[in-house]
Amino acid sequence: MRILIVEDEQKTADYLSRGLGESGYAVEVARDGYDAQHYIEECEFDLIILDVMLPGLDGWQLLQLVRQRSQVPVLFLTARDAVEYRVKGLELGADDYLVKPFSFVELLARVRTLLRRSPPREREHFRVADLAMDVLRRRVTRQGERLALTNKEFALLELFLDREGEVLSRTYIASRVWQMNFDSDTNVVEVAVRRLRAKVDDPFPTKLIHTERGMGYVLEDRS
Repeated sequence: MRILIVEDEQKTADYLSRGLGESGYAVEVARDGYDAQHYIEECEFDLIILDVMLPGLDGWQLLQLVRQRSQVPVLFLTARDAVEYRVKGLELGADDYLVKPFSFVELLARVRTLLRRSPPREREHFRVADLAMDVLRRRVTRQGERLALTNKEFALLELFLDREGEVLSRTYIASRVWQMNFDSDTNVVEVAVRRLRAKVDDPFPTKLIHTERGMGYVLEDRS
């Protein structure tokens, strides 16, 4: 799931980005209002964490821009703690309001709650053959046995499961999982798929991740 952090304080932005990334979310950071406007207009997110005081457009303006386009959950994270600001944020359409300084544990709990409430643009559960994934709980099992995946391995498997039966090119996989334009000189996708297979397929008789020569990879049950 993708989260946009709009925060001009570099220390706070880095802290949030690192913490949410380690929790398994794909994170983008905007350091000012205009940068955030670009992300809002060009990309889709599952959640936006928004400061109020920002260079360029402020948080109130950005929230109005968001609400003109979508109902993506918005959590205000700001030092403005007066009741009038909380009320203003909620009346403009924010879904939650958290005051700095904050506990990351509380922030993470609120993020999970908002994502659980949001319309299911992305699936929360997958099952193919005896492989199961609970996206919100970050749990993957096969034949009932829990598999320990890194965040990137989890994101890669989630992409395969979401596009079950479709051949995905290396370029597409790199852009979705690593958010980068694919460099044909690297083998980052091949290495990641090999490591994922070692955990998801190698210990089990039925193989689910298949290579389509010259095209890419597909996950499907061919048994």
